[in-house]
Amino acid sequence: MIFSAKYFLTLAAFVASICCLFAQEEGTVLKAEKGTFLLKGGTLVTVTHGILSDTDLLIADGKIKQIGKMLSGDEAQIIDCRGKSVYPGLIDSGTRLGLVEVNSLEETRDYQEIGHVTPNMQTLVAINPNAVAIPVTRVSGVTTTLSLPSGGLFPGTSALIHLNGYTPEQMYAGFKGIVLAFPHTGRTGPNDTRSEETVAKEAKEAIQKLDEVWKNAVDYHTLQAAGASLGYYPEMAQLAKVLRKELPLIIEVNAASDILSALAWVKEKDIQIIFSGVSEGWRVAEHLADAGIPVITGPVLAIPSRQSDRYDIAYANAGLMTKAGVKVALRTNEAENVRNLPFHAGFAAAYGMGQEEALKAITINPAQIFGLDKEIGSLEEGKLANLFVSDGDPFEPRTQIHHVFIQGYKIPLTNRQIRLYQEFMDRSPGLAK
Repeated sequence: MIFSAKYFLTLAAFVASICCLFAQEEGTVLKAEKGTFLLKGGTLVTVTHGILSDTDLLIADGKIKQIGKMLSGDEAQIIDCRGKSVYPGLIDSGTRLGLVEVNSLEETRDYQEIGHVTPNMQTLVAINPNAVAIPVTRVSGVTTTLSLPSGGLFPGTSALIHLNGYTPEQMYAGFKGIVLAFPHTGRTGPNDTRSEETVAKEAKEAIQKLDEVWKNAVDYHTLQAAGASLGYYPEMAQLAKVLRKELPLIIEVNAASDILSALAWVKEKDIQIIFSGVSEGWRVAEHLADAGIPVITGPVLAIPSRQSDRYDIAYANAGLMTKAGVKVALRTNEAENVRNLPFHAGFAAAYGMGQEEALKAITINPAQIFGLDKEIGSLEEGKLANLFVSDGDPFEPRTQIHHVFIQGYKIPLTNRQIRLYQEFMDRSPGLAK
């Protein structure tokens, strides 16, 4: 429940204060460090300008100040990256990270509001910067995530966040989008015993309800543009931002028949559209490509949506859409295991997407979809210093991350799981009595 943030943050602050005890060593708490950093001699995987071997990268004032050979930086902290690779920070385009602390505890689930039409509900205000899963996520090279609401027809407004900061406002990355859960117009599965007439009737009613809400938004926008005096109607005021092209509409849709229905629904609408979910996008990939609508798909590590589908179709879905000409970004759709984003991309790469396109799907593609490709998504001078240094391909489980930077801050590579691992691997006094 999105407006339960105050209670949620109070509880989470207590949990975080306990967890911080694990980070204390002789009274010192590890913190993100801001300054000037010179990454020397690494292999820069820029994403947009190829791979640069034995190249330096200078971080200053939170941004990538310079890329080149034999760079020098006054008073810069030197980081030896020889034999290592430097990647742009990874972007997960759909999560509940920061909106859930303990899944089994209702008070810490803050992604759903009461009501069917609540586009004015803001996920950003519900983000818990002290969520235990955030440090777990960023040590895997994931620096930016899109936090999504759910529940109802218009569940709320999503927000893109960088995974470092003391407040949601500090973490805000500059993108918001209103979510529409497009009505499911077919059977829900093999156990759906409704008659064909009932399925058709309920599908028609669901679309009519959507059209009714949308008509109200159009009328509100028209009256607002005409200067009419309008009463307090926050739901329509928020949807009107889509009509003014201030915010995009993120349409959550998965079944092939629903994707086609959604394409027909948006065809005559002059608004910015992003499709999300799209688990059966491979079935209608040509239609998506013809419409020119970008897609956020995932999770990749999933089972097929139909029993008749091949076992690997969830892995191959993103690649099949990419080959058809669709711009694809990936998401985990997770709350706690967003850290596995590189492996979702790795499976997509192995099952037809290819390594280069899979890397783009978690870096520059989402940056372009969110209109932030001048700030994040690749290693370029002038962009935010969201990046990480690894000793290999981030899609490989054996690869180790050695440094992570978010908005120029050098992030400590620690989290609750690492601290517990270290504690119990070196037990003192141990198990002996």
